[in-house]
Amino acid sequence: MSTRSAPTSRKVSADKPLAKPIVSSAHLVSPDSAQMSEFEFGLIVAGNAFHRWVIHCMSAAGLKDLTPLDVLVLHHVTHRARDKRLADICFIMNIEDTHLVNYALKKLLGLGVVASRKHGKEVTYAATEAGRQYVERYRDIRETCLIAALKADEGLNRDIGELARLLRVLSGMYDQAARAAASL
Repeated sequence: MSTRSAPTSRKVSADKPLAKPIVSSAHLVSPDSAQMSEFEFGLIVAGNAFHRWVIHCMSAAGLKDLTPLDVLVLHHVTHRARDKRLADICFIMNIEDTHLVNYALKKLLGLGVVASRKHGKEVTYAATEAGRQYVERYRDIRETCLIAALKADEGLNRDIGELARLLRVLSGMYDQAARAAASL
């Protein structure tokens, strides 16, 4: 005989649907945190989908076997066609562990899509012509596969800018909370 109780049914009125937050860690949910828990689950799912997207898009552009960080570092090194220092890349991407970015740069150097230059003790990185070509193909594939789908949903397209602003604000809140937690 099972000790589990049967699910209880709750009446759902036409004007107020039954809604439970969709979360990945129910043990973290409190009355004050249901929305944040739901947001965090969405962030996890969206982050993983985004990582899968950048890997497949870059693979379709011709660069295979890269990690999401490798692809994002290549994009940043290509950004505005300016040489970047390791510290600058980490700062802009909000990455604390410089060795992760350094490893990605070494991998990209080995593939010939990034070049390094030494200026005294300082090393800077820039995309090579081959790297720029891969990024350009990535952009074309992105326009075809992602941006075209985004254009089809005008409401979502309008909300993207506000969502980006909100994510930057929340990034600062998480950074501050991490500093507070580290001081406990």
